[in-house]
Order: sequence, then structure tokens, then C-alpha cells
Amino acid sequence: MRFKDKVAIATGAASGMGLLASQRFAEEGARVVLTDVDRDAVTAAAEAIREKGGEAVGIEVDVRRYEQVKAAVALAVERYGAVDILLNCAGGCSSRVWGRSEPFHRLDIEVVEWGMDVNFKGPIYFCHAVLGQMIEQHSGVIINMGSVDGVTGSMSLDYGASKTGMIGLTRSLALYGAPHGIRACCVSPGPVLTRPEMAKMKTRLGRAAEPQEIVDLILYLCSDKAAFITGANYVIDGGRSVGGM
Repeated sequence: MRFKDKVAIATGAASGMGLLASQRFAEEGARVVLTDVDRDAVTAAAEAIREKGGEAVGIEVDVRRYEQVKAAVALAVERYGAVDILLNCAGGCSSRVWGRSEPFHRLDIEVVEWGMDVNFKGPIYFCHAVLGQMIEQHSGVIINMGSVDGVTGSMSLDYGASKTGMIGLTRSLALYGAPHGIRACCVSPGPVLTRPEMAKMKTRLGRAAEPQEIVDLILYLCSDKAAFITGANYVIDGGRSVGGM
């Protein structure tokens, strides 16, 4: 029960690693606020956690809308009295999400804007919304989800640039939060089996990661055993970023 009575907010929590991390937080005693743009899926995910004895609430949040972000944080504080953990997990490659195959320079600018807003502005919005509460309670952990593409670069320019930005955001958060007992870390996965096609991406270890492997790292970084870790980017990519693939 590493997170007994802790309060965690997770974005992109209706599926994938956001959902799995939320389930694990709840299993280990946390009270979890799940947020996602898919209202039906996120409320069902929270209900499933409650049915297993956990404490959770699901709320529809579009991370591009600051008023919705702020409302989710206010709900967490009103209901549970604190925000101990923020997991910025919402994101995605814009061309894949929009079903587009054109090269970057031929994409409609709306597609590019979606990628920048969801992958970078959304996490900044959530950080802005939680920092006041974390400073007041003199504690907190923020985990930003990066990507190996943020380390190596990517042909999906807005995605790669946004994920590189998550590393810079994490370093700045570490500087900003340290005097107030707030830590920040970035987790940058390589291919993860949240979608079958990820198995086709090459790594030095010859496979994609299981989602649980990424979530295990996230939970460790949020725990008291990582109390001296802040500002770092953790690449967990099976050696993909080593190069020569």
C-alpha cells in the first residue's frame, strides 16, 4: 500500500497506460481522479475500480480546455483534500489519431495544432492547475509521459517536438518545485503493446514493452523510494534509442 490515502490525478485514464496506472494506484491505496476526453469510458473505468474496492471518480476532460482541467483539479481537492500525484499520460501521434498519411508539410494545420495542444499544452495546463495546491501542501509528484521519439526525433514533427518538450518541462518543474517539496520526472517509453502494431517497431531487445513494465517504473518514481529523484528523464525503450536500428 505505497500510496495509502494519497490522491492521484491521471490524464488519458480511460485506456492504455493511463488506465493501468490508475488501477494500480487504487490497488495500492490511492484515491484516484481519472480524466479523459471519452466520458463514457472514463466513468466506466472509475466505476470498475470502485467495484473492486478502490476509491475513484471519472471525469470528462479535454486537456486542451483549461477550464475543464481546472475543474478536475478543483474536484480532486474538494472531494479528497489534496493532489499528491499528477500523471500526464494523455497524448498521441496526430497523424495516426486523425487517420492521415501525408508528410508533415502537407498536413492540415488543424492536425498539427491538435498534436501540439494535446501532447504539450495539455500537460502544461495540468501542471499550472495543480502547482498551487502542491505548493500549499509542500509536497507532490508530477510524472510527464515522454517518448523515445522525443529523444531520437521523429518524422511526425509535432509529436517528436512535443515529447522533447516534455523533457524540458520536467526539468523546469524540478527547479520550480524543489523549494516546495515537489518532484517531477519524465518517463519516455519506446514501443509499448497498447496497440498491436507497436510490436512491429524494432528494439535492441527484440520486442515491445508490456504496459505493466512502463507502469511499474511510473509507480516507483511516485513512491517514497524515489524521494531523491527529480528532473530526470527515464528512457525505457528496449535499447531503441541506442541507434543503428
